[in-house]
Amino acid sequence: MRLEPPVPAAALAAVRAPFVEAGAVTLDVSVLQPLALLLELSGEAMRPRLFVVQAEGGEELALRPDFTIPVARAHIERGAAEGRYAYEGKAFRAAPAGSSRAEEFLQIGVEAFGGGDPATADAEVAGLAWRSAAAGGRKDLSLVVGDIALFAAFVDSLGLAPALATRLKRLFTRPRLLQIELERAEAGQGAAPATIINPLEGVPAGQGETALRQLWTIAGIEPVGGRPAEEIVRRLAERAEAARTPSLSPAEAGAVRRYLAVSGAPDSAFAAIAGLAGPATAALDAALAGWTRRLAGLVERGVPAAAVTFTAAFGRAFGYYDGLVFEVRSAALGEERPVAAGGRYDSLPERLGAGPGQGAVGCMVRPARAVMGGVE
Repeated sequence: MRLEPPVPAAALAAVRAPFVEAGAVTLDVSVLQPLALLLELSGEAMRPRLFVVQAEGGEELALRPDFTIPVARAHIERGAAEGRYAYEGKAFRAAPAGSSRAEEFLQIGVEAFGGGDPATADAEVAGLAWRSAAAGGRKDLSLVVGDIALFAAFVDSLGLAPALATRLKRLFTRPRLLQIELERAEAGQGAAPATIINPLEGVPAGQGETALRQLWTIAGIEPVGGRPAEEIVRRLAERAEAARTPSLSPAEAGAVRRYLAVSGAPDSAFAAIAGLAGPATAALDAALAGWTRRLAGLVERGVPAAAVTFTAAFGRAFGYYDGLVFEVRSAALGEERPVAAGGRYDSLPERLGAGPGQGAVGCMVRPARAVMGGVE
């Protein structure tokens, strides 16, 4: 496992200072987290990066790969509508396939929950990440931003069939599958033939989990760890629905591909996106107006306008993000090793049991990368 070099105390204090000044409640969360919950909320792409351990009693746990989910759970357990929490501690990532880069590393970050204008909160948190990263002394930083919700609004502008629009939005955070979808449509092949039959088709709503467990019993299957039964039921239904969904036309696929190719200075990027939109632009216009406020807020908080790039195809590996996503990058370290990162995840608290409509956005910085000469 790769261990980061220790960060000098003075440099660590400088990187930590913006988070201290943010006035957040300091929170400590368990290193061990439920594996099934992490997979359900973070997405299957994170499975290869998790260190899995088995607790007494057989429950499968994972070393925390990040702090967002455990901090969100702690916030919900407090029963508060709003909250701002700072954390500092180790996170753990297993090596991806073909790599020896298993990591144990220090993270400092903040997670903010509550209402108010999302664009203002996004600018505040991303600005906080920028100031913390810059406090390490690097002069080669840039801020790369994207927006999962903006892609959803663009898709809505095209006037697609609802089921097809839903599938495209879901595929945005799975770039390989999205590319396959676009290539098939552009070649005039339509959707791939169904390769799965839902054995629970026709089961009354609310009884799917019971029916699945009965099938396991009949087949002599004893599930161990992995996804919970209710998650399997939901995914079976989604895949069966996808097989019945109309496919993109070549023209529609071309519009999506041109959207994904947009990258550059935010003003020109957003103008290009507006020019690609379909006829139903209400949601897209509102999303772009939010970016006007977001960009102004970033500059007010010390982020140089020239350092910001909007990349339409940019996403994060964690599947719970649903709005702004960003990374603070160093030219010396490259895009594979961001100094800081974060984004908006409004749907996560509700999936964890909170009431609807609770906004959520957060960020983290890796001090060892922020410090000039620390990790090269």
